Amino acid sequence: MARSDWRELDESDVRVRPGKGTRPRSKRRPAHADATPAMVTGVDRGRWTCAAEGDPGRVVTAMRARELGRTPVVVGDNVGLVGDVSGKPDTLARIVRVEERSSVLRRTADDTDPYERIVVANAEQLLIVTSLADPEPRTGFIDRCLVACYAGGLEPVLCLTKADLADPAELLASYADLAVPAVVTRYDKQPGGLLDRLKGRVSALVGHSGVGKSTLVNKLLPDADLATGRVSSVGKGRHTSVAAVALPLPGSGWVVDTPGVRSFGLAHITADDIVSAFPEFAEAAEECPSGCGHLGPPEDPDCSLDDVVTRGDAKPGRLVSLRRLLASRAGMEG
Repeated sequence: MARSDWRELDESDVRVRPGKGTRPRSKRRPAHADATPAMVTGVDRGRWTCAAEGDPGRVVTAMRARELGRTPVVVGDNVGLVGDVSGKPDTLARIVRVEERSSVLRRTADDTDPYERIVVANAEQLLIVTSLADPEPRTGFIDRCLVACYAGGLEPVLCLTKADLADPAELLASYADLAVPAVVTRYDKQPGGLLDRLKGRVSALVGHSGVGKSTLVNKLLPDADLATGRVSSVGKGRHTSVAAVALPLPGSGWVVDTPGVRSFGLAHITADDIVSAFPEFAEAAEECPSGCGHLGPPEDPDCSLDDVVTRGDAKPGRLVSLRRLLASRAGMEG
């Protein structure tokens, strides 16, 4: 090229190819303002079933969008969907947003396991299903579920089954000071009172295998097997007892049926998490020595919670019940 020709070149004649990595990746993510709101009703192997706009008749299968990374998405989560939300066979939407949770029910495998498992999100109440006989009630399990409720922002409800086999009076009396609402059911009668408590709300059910939880769900929802099959179809027919699933109630409301559990670990919950659910003791707990477990003598001889009872600001039974829950969290239940 002659020198004179070189001088006639301008920027339009030259194409500069940028090197790799010279263009910074944007941290901005699409807002997805037009995402369809939905509630997660089932989870199985990387696929989520969702009720689009809360309508149980609009079941959409979705995957988690790459931009969410490893953000956990669980049954009960309110999410935003984009893509094909028609719910037609072989279609797949994307979950692009998980809304802030109003409550979270968590547990660990045991009290030494650092890994938290989120059982359900956004449930308003937890029904602790316990049989009065065959098998005998396990108050330690009930106490642990109560602890998880208080720490996670759920209202606990005792649901006592098989009242045709045993009198519920003694068990109800042991929780009277905690003012936990209770519903008693019988095998030979329909649970009408329970249905009234569930209508219009998102409620989770938890209990040991054999306490009658599945029987209860089938009475509440005669088509539960059909509904569960539709929700779990993405998982190719996996049996419903191994994963939580949300089932719509007639009229309004949802029941989240959770798998039967053998243990309810509380490694993620502190003593202060429990005390904060008891307003009459919360302020006094702040005066306790650092590391106080609030169990009282001999474990915590300088605990300030006894002073609240001494002053007459709380009933002795409330402190006894609170410390029973604290002992359960600490693995000291009798």
